[in-house]
Amino acid sequence: MTSTHAFWLAGRQATGEDVLDVTSPWDGRLVGKVSVPTDAQVEEAVAAAHAVEGEFAATPAHVRAAALDHVSKRLVERTEEIAQLISAENGKPIKWARGEVGRAVSVFRFAAEEARRFNGGESQRLDTDAGGVGRLALTRRFPRGTVLGIAPFNFPLNLCAHKVAPAIAVGAPIILKPAPATPLSGLILGELLAETDLPAGSWSVLPVANDRMPALVKDERLPVISFTGSDKVGYAIMDSVPRKHCTLELGGNGAAVVLDDYASEKDLDWAATRIATFSNYQGGQSCISVQRVIADASVYDRLLPKIVAAVEAQVNGDPSDAGTDVGPLVSEEAAKRVESWVDEAVNAGAKLLAGGKRDGAAYAPTVLTDVPADVTISCEEVFGPVLTVRKVNGEAEAFAAVNDSKYGLQAGVFTHDLKTAFRAHRELEVGGVVVGDVPSYRADQMPYGGVKQSGTGREGVRFAMEDYTYERVMVFTGLAL
Repeated sequence: MTSTHAFWLAGRQATGEDVLDVTSPWDGRLVGKVSVPTDAQVEEAVAAAHAVEGEFAATPAHVRAAALDHVSKRLVERTEEIAQLISAENGKPIKWARGEVGRAVSVFRFAAEEARRFNGGESQRLDTDAGGVGRLALTRRFPRGTVLGIAPFNFPLNLCAHKVAPAIAVGAPIILKPAPATPLSGLILGELLAETDLPAGSWSVLPVANDRMPALVKDERLPVISFTGSDKVGYAIMDSVPRKHCTLELGGNGAAVVLDDYASEKDLDWAATRIATFSNYQGGQSCISVQRVIADASVYDRLLPKIVAAVEAQVNGDPSDAGTDVGPLVSEEAAKRVESWVDEAVNAGAKLLAGGKRDGAAYAPTVLTDVPADVTISCEEVFGPVLTVRKVNGEAEAFAAVNDSKYGLQAGVFTHDLKTAFRAHRELEVGGVVVGDVPSYRADQMPYGGVKQSGTGREGVRFAMEDYTYERVMVFTGLAL
């Protein structure tokens, strides 16, 4: 019998009046029931977070670091259990779910390390000007206030971790809203945090429906919003609260560029394998999955069949099977949307070289060429296991093709030339350039985020900590320097 999971209100378990069923996108089975907070309980959580801001900000670094270390260690101990839960509620193949738990382990470990060294203070002598003689400035960072963290379904544990861990590290209370489709992984974090000595009110995990978010977004007691999701929703949030501090990670349509110097059979085999793997991992439901392949004409004819073969070799099926590479999308509705975009492209003249078939919530890994520039799949983030392949002539045309997008999250550039790598870093309008690999690499300690309509601000533990805080200067007067 499936149990009902309580939510976490100001550090304690609570139950609401309504219950949300969480079902598997693979077979529709009931994975769990989640109690949903009432409006009064949400208010209680926000009020508690606001009330504890001063106390939590003053909590010694070693206390916050110990709590973060505890969560990291407990995630290690419960890796298989949590991975099975991620796979069940999300449809993610178990091998990728295990990797996600491992990444969350690192996020909390990094946050513990940063909590111990962050905000040591920076001194600045002011007697460089006559009016500053005898004066010294000390700059430290302080929390902006309570964080509202809104997490998506595609990494239901690790992207919750990226909201929670930096907030705790800087002493900022956090209200975490996990995605309605995948709330169980976020609630696990609450379970682990409840084992720590963090002050009551410093964190809550509230699985509320999306239509209840506007009131939380506009609540003046929540001055920081960290959102990961679609550009439409993210910019609607920012537009509704222009005076709040918003960090938005809004996705993209990641490009992998294969240049003319990447031409040996070994090179092209590597590129094709990486492209096929990371256009389809997580069912393509990753902001930095490969959606566009831009190949130089000199390698295109040899690369394309390798990509098609590697994509067709991806194993589709039951996400609980260790041999499965590609599971279902998060819902049948999501798969139908991908299907409609592919059908639109094919009807407009694109060539379908692999895939193009839907079975319930599953969509077969798909390769398209000759895709018109004005169809939806060329312009938007597909968030599914689909990639397009395009031929270009030379580096300049390749880089222009990458930049010909409203998004700019990350790009991969397959080249051996160091000068080309640095030109790519300078010219590509993205938040990150990965040389010698696909755009899908993310280390959880590095700055992560995009430009253009891929968002604003940066995740990555220390960089999120900076986003959650602001500089405050103290000036000492009458000193003999």
